[in-house]
Amino acid sequence: MVKSRGRLAALAVMFTAILLGAGGVQAGAAGTAGAGAGDAGCRDRSHRNLLFCEDFERLPVGGPATLRWGVDTSHGTLAVQRQRHGKALHVHTEGNGRAFLKVEDFAAPGNSHHGRVRIKVDAFPTAPDWAHFTLVELTGAGSAEVVRPIGGQWAPPLAGSFWGVGADGGPTGDWTNWRESAPTVEDRWQCFEWRWRGADNRIDVWIDGVPQPEMTVTTTEHGGNPVDFVLPDANTVKIGWQLYQGGPTPDHFDLWIDDIALGAQRVGCGR
Repeated sequence: MVKSRGRLAALAVMFTAILLGAGGVQAGAAGTAGAGAGDAGCRDRSHRNLLFCEDFERLPVGGPATLRWGVDTSHGTLAVQRQRHGKALHVHTEGNGRAFLKVEDFAAPGNSHHGRVRIKVDAFPTAPDWAHFTLVELTGAGSAEVVRPIGGQWAPPLAGSFWGVGADGGPTGDWTNWRESAPTVEDRWQCFEWRWRGADNRIDVWIDGVPQPEMTVTTTEHGGNPVDFVLPDANTVKIGWQLYQGGPTPDHFDLWIDDIALGAQRVGCGR
């Protein structure tokens, strides 16, 4: 009887190994351990009520091949690639090019939603002075503001780049409200979350599950002209990379994106 139990245990281990080798979900630590860590991805039941979900696991390797989202590029490319944890979207741009995954016809109840994305950036710009960049951008009806919940800027006096909410195209002008408390980190997976609340024109940000209250912007508290900041009724979400200044250092940028989730409730970094 002992031998039979031993054989059954061995078969169970072998069967589990075969499943994992065929693409089964492996357990892992949540947070910064890696994109998709501890996460069953868009197949998980908890993700069924999301407004949008993309973990790239069902897409073929290579150029995007899906009808679920579009592409916005200029001097840049998007490609699904294999990473150690699974598949992710490789974003590459030259100079001050752009490359975005674009979710159109987006509609959140009451113009309020939560977003999550895992990102790894090879290197951030160190020139020219005050070079600023965007990773998440939203637009829509009712306001000319082009809103950037996840973006940042190179700050020469501090010899570093920092995350901050920003905007352009509207009455508040062109601004990036970067914060010294939120320095960028190169070559490491991080989880970014934002809350968009149209009722009071408020955006909140979390990094690796930790709230960043200094990055919060509202109708009257923001980094632009002294006028009200009014969020549009978001209908387009772009996730990727854009740098706005020419002749940057480095002269190209590479980053990886995974586990995009947009929903009415906070998704969090642990699933």
